[in-house]
Amino acid sequence: MAEGKIKIKLVKSPICTPEKHKVIVRSLGLHKINRVVERPDTPSFRGMVAKIPHLLQIVEE
Repeated sequence: MAEGKIKIKLVKSPICTPEKHKVIVRSLGLHKINRVVERPDTPSFRGMVAKIPHLLQIVEE
């Protein structure tokens, strides 16, 4: 993992989840399943990931 970056992968669909979870998925920049995005490793992004761990996976290379 690059220093100061976090790679996030959407592994489950947010279709049957509360609206708050859908908003978090979109704000992370995830649109399709199995897509990986790279975001800054800040407390705000870590907090978003912590809210929906059942939908996301942190990718480490």
